[in-house]
Amino acid sequence: MNSSNSTKIVIALLLLAGAAFGFYRFFSKDDGVSEKSFFYDLSEKKLFAAARETLSPTRGINDSTEDGVRAVVICKSGDPDNPANHSIAYLEKYTPELRQNIEQARTGKAEPMSARDHAKNRLVAFAGEDKWHTADSAEGQKITKSWHVAGADGNYPTVCSP
Repeated sequence: MNSSNSTKIVIALLLLAGAAFGFYRFFSKDDGVSEKSFFYDLSEKKLFAAARETLSPTRGINDSTEDGVRAVVICKSGDPDNPANHSIAYLEKYTPELRQNIEQARTGKAEPMSARDHAKNRLVAFAGEDKWHTADSAEGQKITKSWHVAGADGNYPTVCSP
């Protein structure tokens, strides 16, 4: 084999390796969306992670009781990946009607609820409180918006995922 053909083969192999590396990077790219969400076990008073599609309330961490509710976890400052910087902004769960509608809509057996009906059937509360409010009520809106306030450094909190 002459040197011209050897050079062509080396260049072809380098191009092939570059293309393979590009495909690998493209298909293994992290899109920044977590497949998990934070949940809070009301009886254990502990955070845990579950699949993002899990409907709240769900089975908690200690038994079969459905006392696990979705937790909106924030980081007010520092590294959002460090659990020491996490705090619970609020908790949320669904009424049985909303939960059933979501399950049926996922299988194509029902149309999703309107945004208005969804808000009426989504319940929110501050962690540690027993009183739940509909998301569309004045108290519910106060709860869901209370955490989004700039800190002393002028930065807004970051929503965290497991």
